[in-house]
Amino acid sequence: MELSPKQQVVEMLKTKQRILLLTHKNPDGDAIGSILALYLSLKKLGKDVVAVCNDPAPSVFEYLPQIKKISQNFSTGRDFVISLDVSQVKADKVMYKVVGDKLNIIVTPATGNFTKEMVTAADGSFNFEAVVVLDSTDLERIGSPYEKNPEIFYEIPVINLDHHAGNDQFGKINLVDMTATSTSEVLVSVLEALTGDPKFIDEDIATALLTGIITDTNSFQNNNTTPKSLTVAAQLVAFGARQQDIIKYIYKTKPLSTLRLWGRALSNLRDERGDHFVWTQIYKKDYLECGAAETESSGVIDELLKTAANVDFALLLTEKNGDVHGSLRSTNKNTDVAVIAKLFGGGGHAMAAAFQIDNSSLEKSSNMIISKIKEYQMTSQNKI
Repeated sequence: MELSPKQQVVEMLKTKQRILLLTHKNPDGDAIGSILALYLSLKKLGKDVVAVCNDPAPSVFEYLPQIKKISQNFSTGRDFVISLDVSQVKADKVMYKVVGDKLNIIVTPATGNFTKEMVTAADGSFNFEAVVVLDSTDLERIGSPYEKNPEIFYEIPVINLDHHAGNDQFGKINLVDMTATSTSEVLVSVLEALTGDPKFIDEDIATALLTGIITDTNSFQNNNTTPKSLTVAAQLVAFGARQQDIIKYIYKTKPLSTLRLWGRALSNLRDERGDHFVWTQIYKKDYLECGAAETESSGVIDELLKTAANVDFALLLTEKNGDVHGSLRSTNKNTDVAVIAKLFGGGGHAMAAAFQIDNSSLEKSSNMIISKIKEYQMTSQNKI
């Protein structure tokens, strides 16, 4: 009998020792929670694990245990193999010297002479045996780790764990549960099956998983909240998840710089009530003037939905690292913001989505973005 996707994931995680974990750039709570939970779990099983994200975790998640273990880069560990045919001429001594920018490998023959025709070179194997990509609809959303190492995704088996409807099914194994609220929710059942031990998920792992579920449901206030997600959350609390810490740091504790930034975003709020949405933008100078890190804008989009009544979705535009980022949140199940994100090459799920316009600024792009959304609203048969 053919194994289910979950069974295939469990089997690969059991049999592979050296595993690379990746998630999408500009990580949210689900990305951070799921990659950290899997990292902690695999380390607990004695695996050699590396967790990588293109961007650092927002400071609001610093309460999570071992959050610093998520790095921004990694080495593929791939050897470069230089081969010398010694079938005719035997080697006596081998040494190397670095001369300027060159590494010279010196082989002294026992008898006779070596020729350049006897030398070949090739890439060796990668250090990792498996790659797990969490909470990403496609490989491009991973950012630099994919762009700098594309070959690793075609030579090593990839596990794709996600919950977004627009997922590209890019893995050798694709466990994409569109009924789940979050990738963290998907991961809970995987970890349970991985060991069969009901006590395996400890307080730290449970806290990371609950962080992902709470942030992707906005503390169970969003319409994507399901009876299953509430049951899973209760189960994680029973495992020792520190729910009060999550609520305290994500929803109740805000640095002054964050409050300043949010205030500026709310003061820039634009009402497109005729097209059933609101939007605002945060310029690069806003971060500088407020003394805020780029990650501190992550909660603004939810504040927009709290302050605006009778709209179907909210849009936040920000300038980050020379690009324009768009974050979308829907207020009802009839408004699929992933469709809007796709207008700009982005993706996500019905209730939350994002996109990025490379090498641009708000001055160049904001009018185009809003015009394109309005045009879509007018021409769509199913008006959002």
